[in-house]
Amino acid sequence: MKIINLTEQNSVFNHFIMELRDQVIQKDAMRFRRNLERIGEVFAYEISKTLNYEETAVTTPLGIANCNRIANQIVIASILRAGLPLHEGLLHYFDRAQNAFIAAYRKYGKDNKFTIQIEYSSNPSIEGKTLLLADTMLATGSSIVLAHERLCKDGEPSHTHIICPIASRFGVEYLSKHLSHKKTTLWVGAIDEELTNKSYIVPGLGDAGDLAFGDKL
Repeated sequence: MKIINLTEQNSVFNHFIMELRDQVIQKDAMRFRRNLERIGEVFAYEISKTLNYEETAVTTPLGIANCNRIANQIVIASILRAGLPLHEGLLHYFDRAQNAFIAAYRKYGKDNKFTIQIEYSSNPSIEGKTLLLADTMLATGSSIVLAHERLCKDGEPSHTHIICPIASRFGVEYLSKHLSHKKTTLWVGAIDEELTNKSYIVPGLGDAGDLAFGDKL
């Protein structure tokens, strides 16, 4: 699995990640969501450099122009609910993409141990298509792996791009182990070294779903 960390080279992307983490700026839920959208847009632009293109003739008011257009069939898949603003940012750039949504949550038992529950997925076939699988946080990696398995029941993608603005080292290693046999690229904005005993990323940014959409029961 190839890993690309966009904050290893300074750009405005680094500024968006900084604002996403800042506990004062986070209090503005609309700005938090917009920062996730903008981060999704930057990821989309960088991913677009890896796609296949085909030449096409376009008629302008004054003649014919030979242009390149994306040849890949793209499916954007997001894990609810924190992934929604990130999904929107990706969709701004890949506006002809098909879309998929996966409901996943942590079901806690004793001693802060939990299992990932996938309740449903709404998706087209991804057979032979380019899959963009997005979630704001990559903590343990379990949600992404299970979501990918669920999507692959409806076909095998030609390539999967996993997009997670904030990741833990543990989560990255988990994906590397469980998706090593797949054609996969992991795109991140930061890799943090620590997980708490509840598997929260440190320093991370908190609960992305709550920050974007409000507290849940």
